[in-house]
Amino acid sequence: MAIASRVPKSVLSTFAAAKLPEAVAAAVPLASSAERKVLEFEDTGRLFAGEPSSALVRTLAALQALSVGPLVDAATAALRSPVVAGSALGRAAARATAYRHFCAGETADEAADVVRRLWRGGMGGILDYGIEDAEDGDACDRNAAGFIAAVDVAAALPPGSASVCIKITALCPIALLEKTSDLLRWQHKHPSFVLPWKAHSFPILSDSSPLYLTSSEPPALTAEEERELQLAHERLLAVGARCAEHGIPLLVDAEYATVQPAIDYFTFAGALAFNGEDAGAGDGERPIVHGTIQAYLRDARDRLEAMVGAAERERVRLGLKVVRGAYLARESRLAASLGVQSPIHGSIKDTHDCYNGCAAFLLDHVRRGSASLMLATHNVESGQLAAARAQELGIAKGDPNLQFAQLMGMADGLSLSLRNAGFQVSKYLPYGPVDQIIPYLIRRAEENRGLLSSSSFDRQLLRYVRPLHPSL
Repeated sequence: MAIASRVPKSVLSTFAAAKLPEAVAAAVPLASSAERKVLEFEDTGRLFAGEPSSALVRTLAALQALSVGPLVDAATAALRSPVVAGSALGRAAARATAYRHFCAGETADEAADVVRRLWRGGMGGILDYGIEDAEDGDACDRNAAGFIAAVDVAAALPPGSASVCIKITALCPIALLEKTSDLLRWQHKHPSFVLPWKAHSFPILSDSSPLYLTSSEPPALTAEEERELQLAHERLLAVGARCAEHGIPLLVDAEYATVQPAIDYFTFAGALAFNGEDAGAGDGERPIVHGTIQAYLRDARDRLEAMVGAAERERVRLGLKVVRGAYLARESRLAASLGVQSPIHGSIKDTHDCYNGCAAFLLDHVRRGSASLMLATHNVESGQLAAARAQELGIAKGDPNLQFAQLMGMADGLSLSLRNAGFQVSKYLPYGPVDQIIPYLIRRAEENRGLLSSSSFDRQLLRYVRPLHPSL
C-alpha cells in the first residue's frame, strides 16, 4: 500500500476554493470559508488509503505523459488517421496506453469487474458501452441491443452500485438527428411552424441557443425518415423499460450542437415516459431517465430553468447530469467556419461560474425533492462548493438523488475525497473494442493535454505519495 505524506499548503492553495457567481451568491447565503471546507486533500495517506502503489505509479505516469503537449498532439493525429487507428499496431499502442488508463475493458463483464472493485472501495460505476455516431438503422439496432445488455449486467451487480449511460447518436442515424435538430431550431424561431411527428416534450431550446445553425427553412422529414425517427424513439423506450424493470438509472449523454436539440427531444420524451407519477416515480426515489446539461454552453442556464419549470408543471421528477462539456474543439471549429460566435462561453471563468450556478440551482431542487442530480466534475473548486452547499441545505449524504461522478482515469483525488466525506460517488466506465472507443480517447487526451490541464491537481497529489518519490 502507498505510504503518503502531507501535501504542502502552498500546493493546495493553487486550487483555492472558488466563489459562486455574484448573482447566485446574493440569492444563496453561504457559510464561512472555514465551514465550507468539506473536502480534505492535504493528508494523502488517508486520501489514497487502500490504493495499490502500482496503480498510483501507472496513473502518475499516464498523467505525466498527457501533460506533454507535443506528444499528445502526435498521438491524437495518429488516432485520427484511419490507416494508423485501423492497424493492429495502432490498436495495440492505444490499448497499452490511453485505453488502459481511461477504459474499463472490452466487454461488459470486464467493466462489471471494475464496478465490483469500486463498490468494495465505497464507490459505484457508470457502465458506458462506448459506441456513438451510428450511420444506419441496422447499426442502431445492434447498439440498442448492446445498451440493453449493459442494463442486464448492471442489474446483476450489487444493488445501487451501477447505472448505465447511453448516447442518442448510437440509437438514431446521425444524418437524421442533424435534420431533426434543424427542424426543432426552425420551429423555435417560428412557433407556428408545424412538425407533425413531434411528440409532447419539455422545452428544448432558448433564445440564447445557437439558432444560427439553421439559417433557412429546412425540408420536412420524408415518410421514411419519420418512420426511422419513430424506430429510434422505440429503441430508447426499450432501453428505458429494461432500466425501469431493474431500477437502474439511465444517463443520456449530451453531445455536439448540431445534434443536441434532437438528443434533448428524445431524452425528455423518455423522462415523460419513465419519471412521472404515472410511471411509479415516487417521492425520494431516483428517477430513471437523466438528461445532461453542458455548462460550457452560453444557453445552459436558460435551458435549465425552462426544463425545470416544465418538469414541475408536468409533475415529472427531473433527473439531470451537469457537466462542463467535452466538444470544445469541435464547436469552436464549426463556429469559426461559419463566421459566428461560438456557442461556448468566452472564458473558462464564465464556464466555471455557469457550472457552479447550475449546481446551486439544482441542489435547492434536490432539497425540495423535485429533482435528482449527478454532478459530473473534475474541478476541485466546484466539488468543494457543491459539497458544502449540499451540507448547508441538509441534503443527506446517503440521498440517492445527489451523486457525484468523475471519469475513469481522471480526478481520482476528488473522487476519493468526496467518498471520504460520505458522499455518493461513481466513476464513468467506458468499455468496448479499442477501435470503437477511439473518439472517446481523443477527447480525453485533448482534455488532459498540457501542464495546466484538468489533471494537474491529481499530478500534484500523486507526487506527494512517498513510494513514488521516496526523497520527499
